[in-house]
Amino acid sequence: MTIINHFISGAEAAGSGTATKPVFNPATGAVTAELRLASAADLDTTVAAAKKAAESWGDISLAKRTAVLFKFRELVASHVEELAQLITSEHGKVLNDAKGEIGRGLDVIEFACGIPQLLKGEYSDQVSTGIDVFSFREPVGVVAGITPFNFPVMVPLWMAPMAIATGNAFILKPSHRVPSTAMLMAELWKEAGLPDGVFQVLHGDRDVVSGLLTHPDVDAISFVGSTPVARHITEVATAHGKRVQALGGAKNHAIVMPDADLDNAADHLAAAAFGSAGQRCMAISVAVAVGDAADLLVKKVQERALDVKVKNGTEADADMGPVISPESRDFIVKTVSEAEAAGAAMVVDGRDLVVPGHEEGFWVGPTVIDHVKTEMSAYQEEIFGPVLVVVRVNDLEEGIRLINSNPYGNGTAIFTSSGAAARKFQRSVDVGMIGINVPLPVPVAYYSFGGWKASLFGDKHIYGPEGVSFYTRGKVITSRWPETNHASGASYNFPSN
Repeated sequence: MTIINHFISGAEAAGSGTATKPVFNPATGAVTAELRLASAADLDTTVAAAKKAAESWGDISLAKRTAVLFKFRELVASHVEELAQLITSEHGKVLNDAKGEIGRGLDVIEFACGIPQLLKGEYSDQVSTGIDVFSFREPVGVVAGITPFNFPVMVPLWMAPMAIATGNAFILKPSHRVPSTAMLMAELWKEAGLPDGVFQVLHGDRDVVSGLLTHPDVDAISFVGSTPVARHITEVATAHGKRVQALGGAKNHAIVMPDADLDNAADHLAAAAFGSAGQRCMAISVAVAVGDAADLLVKKVQERALDVKVKNGTEADADMGPVISPESRDFIVKTVSEAEAAGAAMVVDGRDLVVPGHEEGFWVGPTVIDHVKTEMSAYQEEIFGPVLVVVRVNDLEEGIRLINSNPYGNGTAIFTSSGAAARKFQRSVDVGMIGINVPLPVPVAYYSFGGWKASLFGDKHIYGPEGVSFYTRGKVITSRWPETNHASGASYNFPSN
C-alpha cells in the first residue's frame, strides 16, 4: 500500500504521527493509499521551519521571487497531465475538468508573477516643509492554507502563489481525501528554486487544523470549505490574533427569463449543475424559472440531463464522474428523497444509478427536481451533488427577492436577452459574483474571488488585488532630513502642516 507523507523543510517526511487515513478512488471504491496524519510535534516542527524561512524569504529581492514564480509556472504547465491524473484518481472528476482546474490555477500564478508591480508603494513629496511621506507593504509572516477536496490544485494555487510572491511562508493543509497533488506541487516548488520551508504540506485531521488556528507563530489563515467550518475557523483564529479569509458554502441561483435563448440556457444549466458531479462552490444548484419559461425550460434541461455520460473520469467520453464519498452519496440521496416526499416533482432521478464495472464506486446520476418550495431541505441545504432544483416565480422582481432572502451570496446568474433586465439584476442582487448569460462567473485572476453573506467570513476576497492586500501589511513612513545647525522644528503641540 502506498504511504503518503508530509513535505517539511524541503523534503518528504514521515513525521512522528502514527495515525493514518485511507485514500479512495471514488470511481471504484478501492483504497489506493494510506495518508499519514501529523502529530502535535509535526505541527510544531513545520511551523518553526516556516517561521525561520519567512524571515529570510521576506528579504529576498522581488526579482528573485519573481524568477521562482516564473519557473514554478512553467513546471506546473509541464505537469498538467500528471496533476490531472492524480485529481481524477482521488476526486473522481473527468480528466478534461481536472485540466481546466489546473488552467485556472495557472492564471493566478501568472498574476503573481507581476508582484513587483503589485507591491509598488506610494510617495508624497513635501507634505510639510522638509517632510516626505511614503508607504510600502510587508509580508505578514507564516500563512496556513486549509483547502477543500473539490479543487485539489486550483484552490491551493489561489492561495500559495499570492502568499509566497508577497514574501510569506506557506503551510498547506489539504483535504485528506485528495492529498497527492499537494505533494507533487511541493516538489515543483522545490524544483523551481523555492528555499526550504517556504512551502510545506502537512496532512491531518481536525486536531491539526485546530493547532494551526491557535499556534502563536501562524500569522494568517486562508480557508475554503463549508459555511459552518468557515465560521468556526474565523471565530477561533481571530480570537488568537490571526488575520483570516474564510470562504464558505453556496446555494447559487440562475434566473431564466422568458426572453432567454432557452436552448442556450438549458445547455449551460446542465453543465453548471452536473459538471464535477455538482461538487463546486460555484455550481448552479437552483434554476429560477420565470413565468412562461418554466415548462419548456424544464423539458430542455431534462433532455440534457438524460444525455449526460456518467463514467469513470478517465474515460475519454465521460461527462461526469462519481461523488467524493459514500457519505456524500447518502446525503444527496436522502435530501432528494425528502423533496420527493414533500411533494416536489422528480423530473430526472439519479439516485439508483449503477455504472457497469464500477459497482463499488460512489455514484449519483444527474437529478432534476421541479416545483421545489423554499421550505424544502433540497432548497435550503448545500447538497454539493449533481442535483438541480427548479423554483418557479412570476417575474424578475420575485426572483431577485428569492435570491436576496437566501443566506448565501456566493455566485448567481441571469439568462436573458434584455439589457435592462440584466442591469436591474446585477444592481439588485446581494451576491458577490454575478454572471450575465454566464453560469459560472469565476473571476479572472486580476479580479478577486469572493461571495457575500454566509459565503465569506473576513473582509478580503481571495487572489487578485485583494489577495495581495490580505497577505501583506502596510507601513507608512514620515521622514525629515534636517540640515546641520538648523532649528530642529520640534514642538510640544500635535504635529500639523
